[in-house]
Amino acid sequence: MTVALLLLAGGQSSRMRGADKLLQEVDGQPVLRCLAQRGLSAGLPVFVTLAPDQPARRAALADLDVTVVEVPNAEEGMSQSLRAGAHAMPPEVDGMMVLPGDMPDIQTADMAALAQAFLTGPPCPALRATTQDGQPGHPIVFARDQLALFDSLDGDRGAFMLLKGFEEQVRLVPLPGDRARLDLDTPEDWAAWRARNADTE
Repeated sequence: MTVALLLLAGGQSSRMRGADKLLQEVDGQPVLRCLAQRGLSAGLPVFVTLAPDQPARRAALADLDVTVVEVPNAEEGMSQSLRAGAHAMPPEVDGMMVLPGDMPDIQTADMAALAQAFLTGPPCPALRATTQDGQPGHPIVFARDQLALFDSLDGDRGAFMLLKGFEEQVRLVPLPGDRARLDLDTPEDWAAWRARNADTE
């Protein structure tokens, strides 16, 4: 049985005022590359959604053993990346782990723990990471038989929308701190994250 990582990287970084949030440096490299490497280190096949006009993001993934999923209509919202990613999953994939590309605190061990929990625990339609105190976040692992639901998404609606109506069947896995909900969308977010990490070094 296999869980694949779907790394969402087709967005436009519209709140970064000209910068690209997925090229911000984490551990000495772009966060997009860093998260892809962590997925590979967790033993997961890695799929990355990209729009056609994102050459710098493609370059950041150079020489990594990842599958780029083309999203020609990525400007229509996150739903297009999610749908394209779901369609790209090969038959041998039993679960698709959805992770936005702007969550630098998600570690290799987190991805591995979620995949292991999904594959070895009781069957469920989805498994979701939470913060340490139980707030739901990402990554979310969707079972193979749920992937057809992604065709119902439109606009900028995220994968969590598909959990509505069967939340009680979703298994929750807590991750340390607030990393399951920490996404960095603005220059201020990134500055605060860097300051916080500098304080803990």
